Amino acid sequence: MCAACSSKSSAAAPSTASTGGMTDNVAGMLAYVTIIPAILFLVIEPYNKSRFVRFHCFQNIFLHVAAIVLWVGLAIVAAVLAFIPILGHLVAFLLWMTLSLGLFIVWIVLLLKANQGQMFKLPVIGDLAEKQANA
Repeated sequence: MCAACSSKSSAAAPSTASTGGMTDNVAGMLAYVTIIPAILFLVIEPYNKSRFVRFHCFQNIFLHVAAIVLWVGLAIVAAVLAFIPILGHLVAFLLWMTLSLGLFIVWIVLLLKANQGQMFKLPVIGDLAEKQANA
């Protein structure tokens, strides 16, 4: 019942429709735990029909690919910086920590947004994920 107008409200939260055994927002959040649930949700029948779950699965897969590319690039930069005696190692360590902390914060934000039922898009990765989810 709506307290303001004394009528029943039938508005449901967006993207939380039940597909199978769990709601879409829980499945979308679990897609970010590791890459394995994301792949499983793209294969398992009730979840691969949901655009919301597919979006978060693809965004997680693309985020993992981007993280691997960044880690390889940073490993190359760290190898070059290793030739600078002390400062090179310090700069490489700070770059590793910045990348790790940044990815961790992005991961937490994506977990929370998916749990809230929002399709939060990362700048480039989100557009790719949306195209794949709509296909």
